[in-house]
Amino acid sequence: MRVLFTSTRGAGHFYPLVPLIDACAARGDDVLVVAPSALEPVLAARKQPYRIGGEPPREAMDAIRARAMSLAPDDGVSVMVAEGFGRLCTAAMLPVVEEVCRDWRPDLVLHETFEFSSVVAAERHGIPHARVAVSAGGFTAQADPLVGPVLDAYGSGIAERLLASPYLTRLPVSMDPSPYDVTHRYHEEPRSAVLPDWWNGAKEPLVHLTLGSEAGALPTAAGLYRGLVEAVGALPVRVLLTTGRHLGPRDLGPQPPHVHVESWVPQEDVLRGASLVVCHGGSGTVYGALAAGVPLVCVPLFADQPANARLVTAAGAGAAVVPANAGGEEPTVLDPDDVRSLGTAVERVLAAPSFRERARALADEMRATPSAAELVGALYG
Repeated sequence: MRVLFTSTRGAGHFYPLVPLIDACAARGDDVLVVAPSALEPVLAARKQPYRIGGEPPREAMDAIRARAMSLAPDDGVSVMVAEGFGRLCTAAMLPVVEEVCRDWRPDLVLHETFEFSSVVAAERHGIPHARVAVSAGGFTAQADPLVGPVLDAYGSGIAERLLASPYLTRLPVSMDPSPYDVTHRYHEEPRSAVLPDWWNGAKEPLVHLTLGSEAGALPTAAGLYRGLVEAVGALPVRVLLTTGRHLGPRDLGPQPPHVHVESWVPQEDVLRGASLVVCHGGSGTVYGALAAGVPLVCVPLFADQPANARLVTAAGAGAAVVPANAGGEEPTVLDPDDVRSLGTAVERVLAAPSFRERARALADEMRATPSAAELVGALYG
C-alpha cells in the first residue's frame, strides 16, 4: 500500500504523524511525506522519502500570525485556521500535493488536522483520506465551520467529506470525547533512555520545564523561561529546562546547580523519571506527560494551549496558571504575581498524590487503546 502523509510547518503538527508513519513503514508500505521547507531538517533525519511543498509568503503569514496573537485566544485561532492554515497554506501546498496524488497515486492520505491541501487533492483523485489529531477534538470542532468556505471553493462538498472522514486521536475518551462520528484512538509505544546525571547524584523530584518548539521565537521567550525557573528555583527539586531550537542555554545566563538547561532532550527520556511537567499546554507535551502518567502545571500562551490547560485541570491531572497579559496585544510575559502563583501551583501538584494518581489513570486508559501499528492494520489491512 502507498500512504501519503502531509503536514503544515510546525513540529507539533508533524510529530503526531510519526507513530503512524513508523507503523506503515514497519508493515512494508511505501510511505511518502509532503511538508513545507521548515520541516526539512526533521524529514531529512528520518528514513522515509519526502517532498517539500510550498509555503505562503513570509510577510503574509507573519501578518496573520501577528493579528492572531493580538486577539483573544479563540478569535486568534479563528484567524489562523481560516486565513493561515486554510487560505494561504492550502494554496501554497496544493500544487505539490496534487502532483503527488496524480503521479504517485497513493492508496491512502493521512494528514494532520490543519493540513487541508491533501484533502482537496485526495478528493479530486478519488483517494481515501483520514485526519490525525494534533489538538483536542472539542478544540478542533470549534474551528471546523471556518474551513467550509475555504475548501468548498476548491469543489462542492469537500468540507463535508473532510468532517465525515476518519479522525485518529491519541487523547483518552474520558478527557476528550470526540465530536466526530468516525473516531479511532491509538497510543504510541513508549521508547526512552536514561537521562545523564546532570545533578551529581541528587535525588530530589525532577521537574521538567518546557515551552515546546515554537515559543522560543517569541520576543519575550527568555523572560518567560527565566520566570519559570524563578517560580521553582527555591523548591527542593531538580530542574531540567529545555528551550527549543530558537534559544540556547547561553541565552538564559548562569543557573543554580539544581537547574540544568538543554536546547532539546527527547521528551520520552525526560518523562521516564519526571515528577512534574511545567509547560505551555501544547498538545504534544500534554499528551506525552499524560501518557507517561506525569501531572502538569500549564502556563498557556496561545493557540490550543488554553483549551488544553482546561482539559488538564478538569481531569484532575494538574493545574493551570494563566499569565495576566495572555491574549493581549503585547507578547505574553510573566509578572511577579504570575511567578508566585506558578510556584504555589508547582508545590501543590507535587505535594498532593491525587494529581499523579489521576495522571496515571489516564495513562492506563491511553495504553488500553490500540497501538499505532494495530490501528493501521485494523483500519487499512
